[in-house]
Amino acid sequence: MIFQTLTGTIFLTTLGLLCSPTAYAATTVIPSNSFSSYSTFESYWAYLYPWGSDHNGSARMKGSSSDHSNIVVASNTLSLIATPTSNLSPPTSSADPHPAIHYASGAIHAKSQITVTSANGYTISGEFSASTAKGTWPAFWLTAVNGWPPEADIGEWKGTANNWYNTFNTSSVVRSDLVSWPTDLSFHSLKAVLTAESNNADVKIQFYMDNTLRATQYGQGFVGKPMWLIINLQMEGSSGSPGPTGTTTYKIRNVEVTRTGS
Repeated sequence: MIFQTLTGTIFLTTLGLLCSPTAYAATTVIPSNSFSSYSTFESYWAYLYPWGSDHNGSARMKGSSSDHSNIVVASNTLSLIATPTSNLSPPTSSADPHPAIHYASGAIHAKSQITVTSANGYTISGEFSASTAKGTWPAFWLTAVNGWPPEADIGEWKGTANNWYNTFNTSSVVRSDLVSWPTDLSFHSLKAVLTAESNNADVKIQFYMDNTLRATQYGQGFVGKPMWLIINLQMEGSSGSPGPTGTTTYKIRNVEVTRTGS
């Protein structure tokens, strides 16, 4: 019913706003312009992995507010740059399986953690120009803050012309879906939509590439577990060796994280 009085119209409009379900409210956690300047970048992102400079490949991450050799922000784009090196100390990674360090590279992680609950979900998206050359291992992924798993890989390129969508429920219970990825270093979009299942324990993860749903996976027991969002350019390891003898650049733009729900 539409009342013809101005007062009645205002009342109905106000009532409609008050009755709108909070479950549909969206909060921007990381805006799409977070790579517009170093100051904006540093408001939302931190340098290196959450645990430091080393992980499971042959690249050691370098970067800080005063060292942008391997982590560059320009033209609304983040560039992570891996360069061959033989003079980093110590010469082996501090992380299992302790490979020899052959590169200096870049990694960043979001300051805000991702925690899916029964009351909220997340949409995580961005555009990526990722190398698929042997020995290059760029990634865009979620991993547990406390212990491991959970882990969900939204973008992972392991030296082949594929993007790997992965969800780790344990080290041996893993779902992987491979989708062809162009080798011309053009930008393509990736998106993951994370929502709690009705059992309030598991998380459904819908993976998109160029706005087309490509895979649906489930994280067992992921509800309520905080995760880091990481962007990194690792080298060799699972992507094969030897890696490139020259510079490798991984470009990322328009990364956005929104939280839906209360």
